[in-house]
Amino acid sequence: MHWRIREAEPERVQQLARVLGVSPLVARLLVTRGFTEPAEAGRFLHPELAHLHPPLQMLGMDTAVRRIFQALDRKEKILIYGDYDVDGALAVVVLHSALRLLGADVQYFIPHRMRDGYGMRQEVAEQARRDGVTLLISVDTGIRSFDVVERARELGLDCIITDHHLPAMPDGVAIQVPRAVAVLNPRQPGCPYPDKNLCGAGVAFKLVQALLEAHPAESARVPRLLPSYLKLVCIGTIADSVPLVGENRVIARLGLAGLNTPVHPGLKALLEAAGLDQKGITAWDVGFRLAPRLNAAGRMESAHQVIELFTLDDPERAQQLAQRLNHLNSERQGAEQKILAEIEQRYRENPESFADSCLVVEGEGWHRGVIGIVASRLVDRFRRPALVIACADGKGHGSGRSTEKFHLLDALTGCEDLFDRFGGHRQAAGFALPVERIPELRRRLNEHVASHLQPEDLVPELAIDAEISLAALPPDLFAELEQLAPHGNGNPQPVFLMRQVQLRQPPRLIQDQHVKLKAVQQGRTLEAIGWRLAHRMSELSTDSPLDLVLHLSWNRYQGETAVQWELVDFRCSTGL
Repeated sequence: MHWRIREAEPERVQQLARVLGVSPLVARLLVTRGFTEPAEAGRFLHPELAHLHPPLQMLGMDTAVRRIFQALDRKEKILIYGDYDVDGALAVVVLHSALRLLGADVQYFIPHRMRDGYGMRQEVAEQARRDGVTLLISVDTGIRSFDVVERARELGLDCIITDHHLPAMPDGVAIQVPRAVAVLNPRQPGCPYPDKNLCGAGVAFKLVQALLEAHPAESARVPRLLPSYLKLVCIGTIADSVPLVGENRVIARLGLAGLNTPVHPGLKALLEAAGLDQKGITAWDVGFRLAPRLNAAGRMESAHQVIELFTLDDPERAQQLAQRLNHLNSERQGAEQKILAEIEQRYRENPESFADSCLVVEGEGWHRGVIGIVASRLVDRFRRPALVIACADGKGHGSGRSTEKFHLLDALTGCEDLFDRFGGHRQAAGFALPVERIPELRRRLNEHVASHLQPEDLVPELAIDAEISLAALPPDLFAELEQLAPHGNGNPQPVFLMRQVQLRQPPRLIQDQHVKLKAVQQGRTLEAIGWRLAHRMSELSTDSPLDLVLHLSWNRYQGETAVQWELVDFRCSTGL
């Protein structure tokens, strides 16, 4: 891994520190994240509801609002067509609850991952029309569903597509979107909306915001209503790993504040099941405690349980559902570990088979619900794009994840003739294909990588915010860093370099996956945990000094909360 210390102009740092009244360290972190002007940096540090963009700036929004109000006036039946991941499920909840508030006759459909697969299907539109539905609204899906929208038009079923995935670019020609009544997607051509990186729940929320602001009976309550929706939208935003800057930062910061004071019984039950009741909830808690439980429903059974959890007002049923999500999450973890263990065994037996620039691994009987997580683990482990394919009955269902410098969806688009279906975005994608085409997919993808990337492009880069020493750390360092929270994609946790650190004793192995170490620098003691670094334990030597890259985080264990150092990377000290 290549280390790079971010640069920051001293004059800019001094100006921000003086104008905003923050420490030089916080000012430096703002500059390294691109916030060099005081006004812009001030909005970043202090996001407000008023910072949300007017929803009518989004292309198609006025048309969508008019069509939905028409449906309300005519008492038409509306169907929300969602997706089974946490982002898609919460988008359904947000839009469904808002339409119910406005008096709509509204139902929803979420596909079953195993039975229906990814994306919209014509049969659902056909059944909806037979049931009397006249308006179909997609959330977190549909931007590539040309056939479904065309079939709906034939049936006299109007469609509004709300999505955030990349529109189609067939054969290198102009980007295309379905011929729906309205398409809401900040990434579509001609859309002037300032923030292009909303998640699916975020786009659905903008539609809700527009509907509430335009509704005569609800417009006055908008400042009170929007924060209640942000609690769920922030979970989808953080879980979908969209950049936590701009409007997404407003959503995440205000939504997290709302999660700390839950009112709905479903949200209360979920927080309690995750061990987060009556605690300050962070983006990490959402990403690693709440989101996995919600995702587990769609991965292992059905995302309908998530919808039920957040739409029913029965506390007893909410507790049952939350515990069921806990159980499904445990099953998910077991299925994930089983596949990872099999892949690790293959690697030990034949390391050369993992030398490709783009890993494509397949297995018979692998659980389709967890292969995306496994792909992410392989990217972390082998530092290159990875596709994981679950094979059964001659069909392969795959999920891919990528590194920052490799556009995975572009690569898959170049292989589209191999797929029955595919979709996604730059760093994550899903697909289905006959198993006999997997070798050809592997060959083409590696050719694509060879023609688009140099070997050094597959070496990940670790951006370091500043070099620090234990002796010079301010006592309130963590409180200062929390001003930049919530952290995530686009606004990573501040990362620091400590040089010439000496281990006091050999590191300890924790749960066969993690390492814990004690070290000293200039007479000051440091303790740190290295998550999933067990495979590098032999490199942590007590014989010579090390340079450590670390960040600070909360450590919550058995009801106690403390600040801890987390080891990100390390190497033998250069002595510089």
